[in-house]
Amino acid sequence: MIKYSLSCDHAHQFEGWFSTGADFDAQVKSGFLTCPTCGSASISKTLMAPSISTARKKEAKQQMVMDLARQEMAAKLKEAVATIKANAEDVGERFPEEARKIHYGEADARGIIGQASLGEVKDLLDEGIEIAPLPVLPDDVN
Repeated sequence: MIKYSLSCDHAHQFEGWFSTGADFDAQVKSGFLTCPTCGSASISKTLMAPSISTARKKEAKQQMVMDLARQEMAAKLKEAVATIKANAEDVGERFPEEARKIHYGEADARGIIGQASLGEVKDLLDEGIEIAPLPVLPDDVN
């Protein structure tokens, strides 16, 4: 895409994007291109500073893309954690005991959340009880 600075015969300034220079010429010739301010079809290109891509600009753009990706991932993770919490029973420190009861059929199967020490987690995993930690999100500690 090519961006041109444009002006009409009434000196209104605006920008236009075109797939090629020939596309601009064809739109002007056909009268399809008009001034958004006054509707004049007498349009010409004006002097425009070139946009030169530098390593610094590329780095800034990459950083912006990464920041947006992190924000999107954090939002999706926050949504997933909220869904899990909304659909699970918080059993607090009784988590290891309740997880075992469910695993061994002593309690109804249901989603539970709670706390467990590292040793308790290891023991549950050694017993074949499937558990997973919920991530602590920045909003959770502020």
